[in-house]
Amino acid sequence: MPGKQRRQFGPKERQKEKSEFDSKLVDLARVVRVSAGGRRFRFRAVVVAGDRKSRVGVGVAKGADVAQAIEKATRKAIKNLITVPIVQDTIPHEVEATFGASRILLKPQKKGRGLVAGGVTRVIAEKAGIKNISAKTITRSRNKLNNALATLAAIRKLQVIETKPKEQEKKEAEPENKSEAVSK
Repeated sequence: MPGKQRRQFGPKERQKEKSEFDSKLVDLARVVRVSAGGRRFRFRAVVVAGDRKSRVGVGVAKGADVAQAIEKATRKAIKNLITVPIVQDTIPHEVEATFGASRILLKPQKKGRGLVAGGVTRVIAEKAGIKNISAKTITRSRNKLNNALATLAAIRKLQVIETKPKEQEKKEAEPENKSEAVSK
C-alpha cells in the first residue's frame, strides 16, 4: 500500500512500562510428565504480586523454561488480586484458615511491632502493605504453594466492622426538626 509506512520500534519502545505492582518469586519447581517417549520437564512458578497499598495476589503457572513460567505466574497474580482490609497498618481481627494440609493463623499487632511472620506469609503481608502483624503456620507444612493459598484464604475472611462515633448515633436518634416533633 503506497502512502502507508510501517512504524519502526527501537529498543526504548519495546520495553514494557513499569508495573505498579511489586512481584516476588516464592517457589520454583521442576515438574516431570512421563510419557511413552520419555520424561518431559517443565517448570512451575509461584509468584506473589502486590502494590503495598492493600492489594495482593498469588499466581501459579507452568512453562517450558523458567522465564516463561515466572512471567505467566506474574500475570496471573496481577489478574487475581484481592483487597486486604487494613486498619492502622494491621488487620482488623484475628483469623485462621486452612488450604490442603496448611493451616495459618493471622493476628493483629500494635503499632511498631512489625512483621512477625515467616516464609510465604511474610512475603504476602509485605506485598499487601501490612506493617504490623503476627502470623503462625500451625501445621508446620513446608508446601509453599499451600501456605500461600491458606494465607489468602485467611485474608479473604477478614471483615471491617464499621463503628459510628457516639455523637453521630445521638444525632440520628434525635428528630431533625424539633418543631415537627412538638406539633405531632
